[in-house]
Amino acid sequence: MRDTPAVELTDVVLRYGAKAALDGIGLTVSPGTLTAVLGPNGAGKTTAVECCEGYRRPDSGSVRVLGLDPIADNAALRPRIGVMLQSGGVYPGARAVEMLRHTARLHRNPLPVEMLVERLGLGSAGRTAYRRLSGGQQQRLALAMAVVGRPELVFLDEPTAGMDPHARRATWDLVRELREDGVTVVLTTHLMDEAEQLADQVHIVDGGRVISSGTPRELTRGGAENTLRFTSRPGLDLGSLRKALPDGVVAAEPAPGAYRIEGEVDPQLLATVTSWCAQHGVLPDSLGVETRTLEDVFLELTGRELRP
Repeated sequence: MRDTPAVELTDVVLRYGAKAALDGIGLTVSPGTLTAVLGPNGAGKTTAVECCEGYRRPDSGSVRVLGLDPIADNAALRPRIGVMLQSGGVYPGARAVEMLRHTARLHRNPLPVEMLVERLGLGSAGRTAYRRLSGGQQQRLALAMAVVGRPELVFLDEPTAGMDPHARRATWDLVRELREDGVTVVLTTHLMDEAEQLADQVHIVDGGRVISSGTPRELTRGGAENTLRFTSRPGLDLGSLRKALPDGVVAAEPAPGAYRIEGEVDPQLLATVTSWCAQHGVLPDSLGVETRTLEDVFLELTGRELRP
């Protein structure tokens, strides 16, 4: 079964009238991995996940989840997956811990409710009705409900939206533990640092299609890593520095006190620069290899204009 994809979408199309929410999307999620699906508003990421959860029936194409059809085999699939919706899924008048206990009783071998309440900081909100919880508390309750049944696969839609930094970190730790325990995690998020921190694989979706896939490292790799930057006092002797550098490596001071070295950046070049600084009594205020972030890549691929 480890050779069978946990999730596989092939040429999936779903239309709302004349608009194609999904336009031949295809992606694969390997078992035991954490996969992030990124995209601007209206890109189709939530619709794709809803097809996997059995909430939407595609017009064409194939959707397989744990080797099953999420609609035809829904009864067999439902006990094996956890779902955290973007909103809703909880009775508005239900108390938080009461709702979590109810969800736990629906499963054969649930996680301890008290453990989840403590881990996600829900104790103070335990007797509060869902509709009176803050946005972050509602998110934490939805996450607890998604994982309490010990799923093989869990779908998390914007899992940390509305959370404060402490709750966000606690959520990240819980998600990491799920992956370490062999649970396959698929999350959609607008938070690029969340995807960089957590994901084994990232799929960027736009226009109802996957436009780029890879690990965070693969996606952010590019020309930027061939630039070394450091800051120090203005007016260093660049002529002397250039003589110390290998052929083909360029040194410049594009702004006072800001130095850029472009070429094949490797440990030897880094050692050459730091040695030159030591010989000339230069103490850099900062020094590092320039890299692109996942947000840089996302904006390059999807554009910088606002989406409705």
